[in-house]
Amino acid sequence: MSSAIDGSAIDKVLQEAVDSGAVPHVAAIAADADGIIYQGAAGPRAVGESAPLTVDTHFRIMSMTKMVATAAALQQVEKGTLDLDAPVEQYCPDFAGVKVLDGFDGDTPKLRDPASKATVRHLVTHTSGLGYWFWSDELVRWEAATGVPNVVAGSNASFGAPMIDDPGKRFVYGINTDWLGKVVEAASGVGLDVAMKEGIFGPLGMDRTTFVMNDDQRANSTPVHVPDGSGGWTSAGEILNQAPEYYAGGHGLYAPPTDYIRFERALLRGGELDGERVLAQSTVDAAFTNQIGDLDFPPEIPTADPNSSGPFNPGPGYKWGYGLLLNTADVPGMRRAGSGAWAGLCNTHFWVDRATGICASIYSNFLPFITDGGLALYADYERALYASL
Repeated sequence: MSSAIDGSAIDKVLQEAVDSGAVPHVAAIAADADGIIYQGAAGPRAVGESAPLTVDTHFRIMSMTKMVATAAALQQVEKGTLDLDAPVEQYCPDFAGVKVLDGFDGDTPKLRDPASKATVRHLVTHTSGLGYWFWSDELVRWEAATGVPNVVAGSNASFGAPMIDDPGKRFVYGINTDWLGKVVEAASGVGLDVAMKEGIFGPLGMDRTTFVMNDDQRANSTPVHVPDGSGGWTSAGEILNQAPEYYAGGHGLYAPPTDYIRFERALLRGGELDGERVLAQSTVDAAFTNQIGDLDFPPEIPTADPNSSGPFNPGPGYKWGYGLLLNTADVPGMRRAGSGAWAGLCNTHFWVDRATGICASIYSNFLPFITDGGLALYADYERALYASL
């Protein structure tokens, strides 16, 4: 186990964010290759209740699920059962029916065939053209016109959503990894829950990470919080389907920070933890390498559903690897160039900085995603962590 850092400055950052009302609660954890170097939390597990939030609380990690599903797919690539450059429909015949949304005739969506077949690699790199409603006015309008639910509903009907551009044309963040989960199931011959448990959670000792919580885990979980209209927070309860029709590779996992940090450490260590190898070093290196070529991660993404997410404006200089957002330049006082990161819709974030040799994550559960107070907290946490090293 690594020596713990002096976390007093980080503790203060977390507590002040809760005291100010920027977030309803927060937990944070950081590690190096040898073990945990910081863990802390502030605020209640649920607003209005006395039980404290801890690093062992179960959170909806939402799109932090994506890197786990990506790792499961890369395991199949290593086994030779999955070809990243094969058409998606080779593994999921239903994908052949996915069209491109090409405007509207009044309120009627106009659909056309894609200019080329989307590959599994397009899914992994979010270049298939598939989007998410909260960052696409077109998909908000399409859902309203068709009545088809978004993926949070846990219904297979959501796979009827169209692309909003042709495969390979641009980075569009969307339901790619939900489709990738189905590809993993086809390639492995088992459910995504089993593939992840046998290939990742079991070997890494992530015994509490799950798609469906048991009664004890549910009692230890946090609800989703939303603004109460008077500057505070109130519980919105559960937002995910507790009897989903499919296991969502894009957003379905619940996990405590103490579990997910083990996955982060495995990435930091090149695919191995405590003698258990889940990915080859070369595969991990590829995950931290630009995989979208001359395309860029959009420097500005406006919101299409403010209740779900604010606008995301990371600025220029970001690429995408396998399941990871990559910064191409050092962030002064923070992560180094080449770090891999991503986040979850209910405001959980992680990053793995191989140059510095640390990984870290920060957790709350509230909507909307991307608030000024939340973003300030994440940056303050990161700066305080690096200053403590």
